[in-house]
Amino acid sequence: MNKVYFTKNINSDSLINIFKHLNVELKGKVGIKVSTGEEGSQGYLKQDLIKGLHDLVNGTYIECCTAYDGERTTYEDHIRVAREHGFNDCDILDKDGDILLEVDGKHLKYDLVGKNIENYDSFINLAHGKGHAMGGFGANLKNQSIGFASRSGKAYIHSAGKLTDASILWENIPEQKDFIESMAEACLAVKNYLDKNNKQIVYITVINYLSVDCDCDSHQSKPVMDDIGIIASTDPVSNDQAFYDLIMNSNDPGKSKLLERINTRFGEHILEYAESIGVGSREYELVNIDEEKN
Repeated sequence: MNKVYFTKNINSDSLINIFKHLNVELKGKVGIKVSTGEEGSQGYLKQDLIKGLHDLVNGTYIECCTAYDGERTTYEDHIRVAREHGFNDCDILDKDGDILLEVDGKHLKYDLVGKNIENYDSFINLAHGKGHAMGGFGANLKNQSIGFASRSGKAYIHSAGKLTDASILWENIPEQKDFIESMAEACLAVKNYLDKNNKQIVYITVINYLSVDCDCDSHQSKPVMDDIGIIASTDPVSNDQAFYDLIMNSNDPGKSKLLERINTRFGEHILEYAESIGVGSREYELVNIDEEKN
C-alpha cells in the first residue's frame, strides 16, 4: 500500500522534511511543476514556502501556457507574470512547441505536452490543493494533465479529444465526465512517457488557501476553509485521494462549499477513473510525520 506522508505545518522546513520522507534521490536536471498563478490570483504557492525545496534539489520551475485568454496565454506574457509572482527561474515548457505522447484512451489518443519536458531527468509535481471551476478540485492529477500540457494540449484535453485549437475550444466543451476522464488519460500519457524514459517523479500537495477557485482565476475567491497541511507520495492518485479525504474528514464547516464545488463538477470521478486505467491507486496509508519522535 502506498504511503502518503502528512504534516499540518506549512513552512519551508516542513516542505523540505516531507520531501525527504519520500526517500527518493532525484537524479539529473530537476523540473518543479508549479502553477505560477494568473495575474490577480492570490493562492499560488509563494517563494518563502517553496524556494528552500527548489534550492535543495537545484531545480527549475516549469510551466506551460494556458488555453484560456488571460495573461499567461503567450510565452512573453506568461514569463512576465511568473517573474512578477517571484518565479524568476521558470521554464515555459511549450515555448518552443510541444511533443506528442501516445495514449490509448477512451477519449484521448495522445497528449500534447511542452517540448522542453525532454530537457529534464526528474520532476517534483508540486501542487496547490484547492477547488477548481471546471475540474471540481485541482491537485497532483490536474497538475500532471492540464499542467504539463501545451496550449494545444490543454484544448485537446478540455474538449475530450475533439480539437487542439484553443481559439474555438470554449464553444466545444464536452460532457463534464468526459473532460474529467480526459484529464486522467493525459496523466497516464505523462506517466507512461516518464516510465519509458526512466524519468523520476514525486508528488507533493500544499493544502492551503482553500478557495473554491483555481490559481488560474484572476478573480479567485477567498478561502472557505482553514489551511490543512502538506501531503506527499510517490503515487498521484493516492495523494489526490488523501487530499479529498482530508477535506471530507475535516471539522471545518467551510468544507461544505468546497465539497459542493467538487461534487457538482464530478471531481471525485478522476480518482476512480485514474485508478481504473492504471495511473495509480486510491489505497494508501496516511503517515503523520508530526507524530514522529525526535
